[in-house]
Amino acid sequence: MPEAATTWVLTGSPENFAATRAHGFRLIGMKERRRNQALQMEPGDRIVFYLTKVGRFGGSVRIAGEMFEDRTPVWPGKPGAPDPYPWRFPTEPEVVLDEDAWVDAAVVKDDLEHIRKWPPEHWKLAFQGQLRTVSDADAERLLQAMRGA
Repeated sequence: MPEAATTWVLTGSPENFAATRAHGFRLIGMKERRRNQALQMEPGDRIVFYLTKVGRFGGSVRIAGEMFEDRTPVWPGKPGAPDPYPWRFPTEPEVVLDEDAWVDAAVVKDDLEHIRKWPPEHWKLAFQGQLRTVSDADAERLLQAMRGA
């Protein structure tokens, strides 16, 4: 991993994760309003998938190239509307879990520095919003949990 690589946690639905899987985990997109954050992402950075509704981590990819804009529908959205994730990156799968192996966030939450910013009873707030960075220690803990799944 490059020394300056950043780990991002991308919050999305299991349906979006399935669409990403259908594309071989070779493409990821950020929401329209996340352009400024997408501009901060670089090749070599890691993206860990946090899945809403189920509160689990499903895998990780590495960014393999520069950001580009594409509005061709890939992920579920409103029928007839442009894809809501136009800021895209080519990616390479790093750790990909089948649904029965997804890592329950409740199991690793107490080991993550990122979650300590919220009161314990509201730890799920740590994963609201589409995109955030986590420390190298949190990245290692998440990867360890996913590789052990």
